[in-house]
Amino acid sequence: MESNAKERIWQIVHQIPKGNVASYGQIANLAGLPGYARYVGHVLKNLPAGSKLPWHRVVNSKGAISFAVGTSEYLRQKARLEQEGIVFIDGRFSMARYRWNQDEA
Repeated sequence: MESNAKERIWQIVHQIPKGNVASYGQIANLAGLPGYARYVGHVLKNLPAGSKLPWHRVVNSKGAISFAVGTSEYLRQKARLEQEGIVFIDGRFSMARYRWNQDEA
């Protein structure tokens, strides 16, 4: 992977507005890395300690959190999203309602 791919991913994630989410694949596409959704997850999983990047706004394309339900990571991400107004129903939320439309940014 090219050296500035992580930087591009970080810059795009930084732009996701409060109360919106983006999928891993959406971030990969915006970073010029189509097909590298898993790489986006890897980059976010390995953020530097104390990072202020809003990683919690990156979710899977099904409108759910990718961490296993009930884990501390899942609960932390869900709490942060709920604090921003994302409403969960049966562990999911509406991607149609909350997906970040970068054209409106």
